[in-house]
Amino acid sequence: MTRSAPRTRRLHRAAGASAAALLALSACSSSGSDSGKGSSASSPELSGTVTVFAAASLQESFTALGKEFEKDHPGTEVTFNFGGSDTLAASITSGAPADVFAAASTKTMAIVTDRKDAAGTPAAFVRNQLEIATLPGNPDGVSSLKDLTRPGLKVVLCDKTVPCGAATQKALDAGGLKLTPVSYEQDVKSALTKVELKEADAAVVYKTDVRAAGDKVEGVDFPESAKAVNDYPIALLKDAPNPETAKAFIALVKSAEGQKVLSGAGFLKP
Repeated sequence: MTRSAPRTRRLHRAAGASAAALLALSACSSSGSDSGKGSSASSPELSGTVTVFAAASLQESFTALGKEFEKDHPGTEVTFNFGGSDTLAASITSGAPADVFAAASTKTMAIVTDRKDAAGTPAAFVRNQLEIATLPGNPDGVSSLKDLTRPGLKVVLCDKTVPCGAATQKALDAGGLKLTPVSYEQDVKSALTKVELKEADAAVVYKTDVRAAGDKVEGVDFPESAKAVNDYPIALLKDAPNPETAKAFIALVKSAEGQKVLSGAGFLKP
């Protein structure tokens, strides 16, 4: 779908892709109810609230999975706290009550594991790659990462302390480029919103966020992004208030059904 010159793409079918993924998930859940796949049959007694702290880039796909989980397990509720992975990790290590942590990088997950706040070893469940988000129609003709260094172009980046910002810096280093943005944002959704509101001309975000935005932005691939692909780990937390139900939600995320939804959102396989 990426154009060859310039290498841009419009993502007009984002809503259809998400709907198709949800239909596929529902179909798999119903047809596989007696097969033990995912979380639909293994623990019919599950109940209570599961609190999931998850990277901002997981918002659309995890929200869909949460609704499916609640449908499969009447009496359960999945609540989310989406944000920058570093902020979420700091909250967890400070004692914020949560059952599950899904981070946008192994480095931010390490903040939690180093403090012995995770139960067991985190598992990578998806990967994500960067993409440039421009205004619809790409009026500034951005076709490369280097183009973002042009004078007068208002570019927004994620803060270097969060995974999307750290990945962007890796990509810039790989291209031998230096870029001073008009602002650094605390999570990827905030960076994307600046472009959606036309407060910035471009932002470096994840492919999944460009896809979720649909026609509000246009995506531009760049080869340096291959040097900065992030693994996303997920873990049950040591002091989880509802560990059994939390384990079932993690199982859904890692299951074939969950992976269909995540792939439909643009995530890569781990």
